[in-house]
Amino acid sequence: MPWHARLDLDYHHDGARSIARFRHEGPLRVLQSLYPEGPDICHNVLVHPPSGLVGGDTLSIRVQAAAGSHGLITTPGATRFYRSEGEVALQHTRIRVDAGARLEWLPLEALCYSGCLAENRLELELAPGAEMIGWDVTALGLPHAHKPFGAGHFQQHIEWPGVWLERGRIAADDARLLDGPLGLAGHRCLASLFILSGTPLARARRERLLELARALLPEARGEASPLPAGVTSPQPQVIVLRALAPVVEPAFALLRRVWSAWRQQLWQRGGDSPRIWNT
Repeated sequence: MPWHARLDLDYHHDGARSIARFRHEGPLRVLQSLYPEGPDICHNVLVHPPSGLVGGDTLSIRVQAAAGSHGLITTPGATRFYRSEGEVALQHTRIRVDAGARLEWLPLEALCYSGCLAENRLELELAPGAEMIGWDVTALGLPHAHKPFGAGHFQQHIEWPGVWLERGRIAADDARLLDGPLGLAGHRCLASLFILSGTPLARARRERLLELARALLPEARGEASPLPAGVTSPQPQVIVLRALAPVVEPAFALLRRVWSAWRQQLWQRGGDSPRIWNT
């Protein structure tokens, strides 16, 4: 029987404190609010006890950050899309950030098992004066376990209507995309890190953020086997870093380095990783 679960998570600013309130239906919830950086940033871990989705499952997540609040959301592990018998498994996340609010959307990877039929959909809305840092990481198959992504398909959709749209479909039998030099070139992990601003970023500020990221790319650090990676600002409200990797770990290492530098530059906040990432 398919699982259908829903979570509504709302951040509010109360004096000097950001407070999270949530409602849930089905097996989807958040753990206790944590304040490792002080009362103005509320950290939450989103938990899905079944630990994965099969065909027909739906996870619906709605997040809203009200004026003055700052929320950081992550997960304790990958979102696993398992083999399907014919129906699509869907994770659908809607995020709204109000004027004067900040949000960090930092889930661990979407892990696509062979035979999955999956869609991971992220819809965004930022009011003028809102800012957000987020990332999206997809892993195809389990290379360490010698279980390749040999069947099925995965569709990724990220949209801020009228501002930014990224959409792609990866089919396991599309060898040109998976292995061709103009596609994934044999890599099985795709990663993106982005800054979104409800108000266009000043040119000097954008250039500084781009320079910070470029200085942290593997080739700039002189690493022996650099990951294919690059950073760009397609328009004044969006900055995006993209990387490919053979497995998840080096991609996340790069994203965490740049995330730390970006939040320090944007908000003068340190870049200590949420504790759950190290357990």
